[in-house]
Formats: sequence, structure tokens, C-alpha cells
Amino acid sequence: MLSSRWISASLLVLLLSLHPAVHAFYLPGTFMHTYSPGEAISAKVNSLTSIETELPFSYYSLPYCKPPEGVKKSAENLGEILMGDQIDNSPYRFHVNVNESVYLCTTDPLTKEQAELLKKRARNLYQVNMILDNLPVMRFTKQNGVTIQWTGFPVGYNPTGSNEDYIINHLKFRVLVHQYQAQGDVVVTSEDGVAMVESDRKSGFQIVGFEVVPCSVRRDPEAMSKLKMYDKVDSVNCPLELEKSQAIHENDRITFTYEVEYVKSNIKWPSRWDAYLKMDGAKVHWFSIMNSMMVVFFLAGIVFVIFLRTVRRDLTRYEEMDKEAQAQMNEELSGWKLVVGDVFREPCCSKLLCVMVADGIQITGMAVVTIVFAALGFLSPASRGMLLTGMIILYLFLGIIAGYVGVRVWRTIKGTSEGWKSVAWLTSCFFPGIVFIILTVLNSILWGKKSTGALPISLFFTLLALWFCISVPLTLIGGLLGTRAASIDYPVRTNQIPREIPERKFPSWLLVLGAGTLPFGTLFIELFFILSSIWLGRFYYVFGFLFIVLFLLVIVCGEVSLVLTYMHLCVEDWKWWWKAFFASGSVAFYVFLYSINYLVFDLRSLSGPVSATLYLGYSLIMALAIMLSTGAIGFLLSFYFVHYLFSSVKID
Repeated sequence: MLSSRWISASLLVLLLSLHPAVHAFYLPGTFMHTYSPGEAISAKVNSLTSIETELPFSYYSLPYCKPPEGVKKSAENLGEILMGDQIDNSPYRFHVNVNESVYLCTTDPLTKEQAELLKKRARNLYQVNMILDNLPVMRFTKQNGVTIQWTGFPVGYNPTGSNEDYIINHLKFRVLVHQYQAQGDVVVTSEDGVAMVESDRKSGFQIVGFEVVPCSVRRDPEAMSKLKMYDKVDSVNCPLELEKSQAIHENDRITFTYEVEYVKSNIKWPSRWDAYLKMDGAKVHWFSIMNSMMVVFFLAGIVFVIFLRTVRRDLTRYEEMDKEAQAQMNEELSGWKLVVGDVFREPCCSKLLCVMVADGIQITGMAVVTIVFAALGFLSPASRGMLLTGMIILYLFLGIIAGYVGVRVWRTIKGTSEGWKSVAWLTSCFFPGIVFIILTVLNSILWGKKSTGALPISLFFTLLALWFCISVPLTLIGGLLGTRAASIDYPVRTNQIPREIPERKFPSWLLVLGAGTLPFGTLFIELFFILSSIWLGRFYYVFGFLFIVLFLLVIVCGEVSLVLTYMHLCVEDWKWWWKAFFASGSVAFYVFLYSINYLVFDLRSLSGPVSATLYLGYSLIMALAIMLSTGAIGFLLSFYFVHYLFSSVKID
């Protein structure tokens, strides 16, 4: 699906390049629509969401008015389904640049179950997410004199000091429009990703903003039920008195109305998402980067000392000696030179190590490519779900890299290609298998709650088909290429009898676990913004900052792992393989602890064990991915450091 969209877009761009005197404008994943005055346009509704439960539900699970043509679901991509989006049509219809106040419907008397459900959704802070011309509806509230911007509007509310719950049944829409003048041929892509050329685009109005003021208005259901849908009604102001608001009671009939006001705006269509994507606290992001830079320079200084003042000095001194002096020095070896016969001894669980390193490289490649494309603007938030869809597609096709790396490391450790198929197979199944098990457990919880976040059975089979038809074969192909690549030979021979490792006061794993604090220090500030965007419904679009943080994180992981590997070798601990991996990979432990801290102190509104289980399950997947990625980076850099170190000295 994704490739066909890009192919069609590429062909259209090629056609326009052959067309003379063309003035083209292109934004990936969007559709610049110009409306004529009076043209009808309908709003869409997404799933009901809440920061208190994190369980999305269908809009029409509540007794809302339904469109006369019936409820129709919009086409959804893989990412939208995984995110729990369910976009349906709605009865809310506007006429461009026509101010009007409209009657929708009056419900039947509420049953006990419907009334209880409405109260429950209102008390759990559920939001209605409405979309017009691909723009989410926005509302503004004032708290302590500060204007706060929200997307969506509440299902209802429970005023302080009142035992009643009130439903939002009257919406005052404010649509910002920009008057557009035609400027020749335009290359555009529709909301579903299909590219097209529009010649002689008409002048008209473009929707550049969509705002709402939600109200609760008590009306006479007997009088209002005599009206037909879309009949005109008088405009009303939002009542401040609770007596004039619509309370939720069993057997009550609720009337839904709305009004729309069009306001001309100087905001141009390419800038209409700026109001959603602006993120306060740019100084905080720069502080995060400066903090990371300080960690990088600190560790770089340590690495500089190790290389130039210790290792290089020892090697230079060794090379300047004659053979007799070298032989005498060999008898007086100390530090890392003592483990020359054991440093490349095969580690325990070597196959698992190869698999985890390979999966880590696959995840790292996916993250880097995704963030680069997002920073360049190719994954616009206007294209819902495309970020997640792109990540999945990238992960599938990067299986060939994972297979190559895993088998190459396996050949290096074993000295032979025997058993490479099992390594490639485990590489393709290890991380996806763990994620699949966790998602199955979480999905069973969502199924039990009848949430739209539950994945349909058909999607499970689709994911399995993508997994076994794309990722697994590509991983095996990558493994085959790894068997044919030039082997990496060890610079020194391994002794038959392993050397005894001296005892230490404290276990080495304490140092490895503590090393994870340094990589965590480079990303914890950015991690806060990412968690807020995921769990508090905020847009995250500062991918430029994220790319810089990722770049610094890679450097810090490599430096931390390298320094700890050298420290272990200096105390004659030749079991460095797994410690090099977890020296940087232990950052995942602190990420998971921070996620728990965020749950306790920043998501205090999150209620119930079900919501907490979902949060911890997704956090566990994130921590596992970070562990594999950072661990793979640290291990590979440490391996090349050790290989370089012992290839520079000749010890028999």
C-alpha cells in the first residue's frame, strides 16, 4: 500500500516535470482542498479517548445522533488501527462561509444503561475527537489566568459541589477560512495518500482552523422533536446556571444542536497545523541537548586518556623494545595484557547474544530512518497512523540487515558458519515474538472492555503474514549473505584452559548497571515529552531535537561500553561480552523505572488496574526495544575496540 502511493506520486511528479510552465506545490500526505461558498462539507468523528483510562471507545457507543445515510467507517491504515483510531462519518454538516444554527435530533428516552454509561464516560474525562477537512477540533480553556489549548471536547462534566452529571449537547463551532486565489497547476495527495494533479484550481475558501466551544443546554424535548434534522434554530449562549444545563437522567430525552461561525483568517493552508504542533519549552529541549553534550565530552575525555595516555603509550613502548626486552616484558605482563589468551573465548549463551545484537541493529536502523524522515517532514501528523505504519514497514525490510549482522557475529564467535540458519530464524522471531505475546495479553484485556483499541482478529493474521512473508525470508537472506562475507579473524589465539578471574569486593554487574545512568541522562528530558505525547494526547513534532538526542545517545552508549570494557580487562576479567552489551543496554532499566515514575506522579488521573496494566505493558515493549538497540551499539563498538587493542600487540 505504502509503496504504491509513492510510485503513483513519483509518476505524477515526473509527468509534471515534462509539462511546460507548471507552478507546482506539494505536501506529502495532505490534500489542499478549496471550497466554493455554500459548498457542503461534513465533519468526521474519531474514537472517544480519555487520559484517565487510556481505553478508546467508538463514538456511537453513546446515544449520539447518527447521520441519515447511516454510519460509515473511513478507510484506515495499519498505524491507525494499531493506535485504536476508528474514524466514522457524523451528522454534523456545514456549508462553507455560511453561518447557521442547526437542529440535529432528539434522542429516545435514555435507558438506565445509557444514562449510567454517559455518566461513566463523563466522569472518566472522555473526549469527543472531531475532524473537519483533516483538522482536529480545538478548544481553549482558562486555568489560573492561563489559556490552555486542547484537542477535542468533553462528553460531559461534573461540576464541583454537584451530584449531577451534565452532557455536552450544543456545540458552537468556529471555522477559520483563508480566501485562496488560483495559481496554476498543483500536485497534491489526498487524505488516503493517492496523488493527483489539479489544473486550473478554482478560487475559493480553504479551511485553516477548527475550534469549538462546548455547551450544555436544556431544551424542551417535546417542542424540539417536531423539527427535522438540519432545521434552523435560534442561536444560544452557553448557560452558566446549572438549572439551564442538560443533566443526565434516566428516561430523559436529550436534544442535540450546533451552530457554526466562519471567520476569515490570514493563516495560509501550509501553516494551518502550526497551532497544533507548536510546543512550548524549546529552551528545555536545548537544555537536554547541552546536558547530553556535557556527558559526551566527559566520556570522550576518559576515552581520550585511555587511548592516548595508556593504551597508545604501552603499545609504543612495546614496539620500541627489542625481542629480548619484549620476551622479558611478556613475563611481567599486567592488566589487560594478561587476558590475551582468554579475551576472545566464546561467551555463554553466545547464540542469544548474536540474536539480541542483530535485533538491536534492526531496531536502531528503524529508529534512525524514521526520525530522519519525520524531521524532513515526510511523516506529517495530518497523515494519521503513517508514522507507526512507516516504522513497521521499515522494521520488516531491515530484517535483511539483522540477519547479516547476527550471522556475521555468530561466525566470528564460533569460527564457522554451522548453525547460521537457527541464528537467522531466532533473530526474526526473538523481538517480534516477545512483542506479539505482550500485545496478545493486552489485546485480550481490551477485548474484554469492548474498546476500539482492541485489534481485530483479521489484523492479527495480517501482522503474522507480514512477519512470516517479509521479515523472516529477508532475515534468512541476510543470514546467507553473512555466511559469504569475509570472516573476522581473532588477532590472538585462545588458550585451552580458561584463566581464573581474580575475586573482587563488589560484583561487576553493579558497575554495569550503574553505567546505564549516563545514557539515561542524555534522553530522560526528551523521554518526558514523548510520554506526554503518547499518554496525554499531545502532538509531538520536534523530531529535529529528537534526532540530535538520538545521535548523542549513540555516542554516549559507545563510550560507556568502551570504557567499562577496558576497566574489566584491566582487572583481568575476560568475560566482557555480555557486560559490554548491558553496560549501555542497562539504560532500559532506568527508562522503565522512569515510566513507572511518570505513571505515579504525572499520570495521577490514570485510574484502575486495567489502565495501569496497559501502560506498563507498552512501557515494557519500549524498554525492551531500547535495551536491544543501545546494547547492540555498545557491544559492536566494544568488540572493535578489543579487536584493535589486541591486534596491536604481538604476544605469544
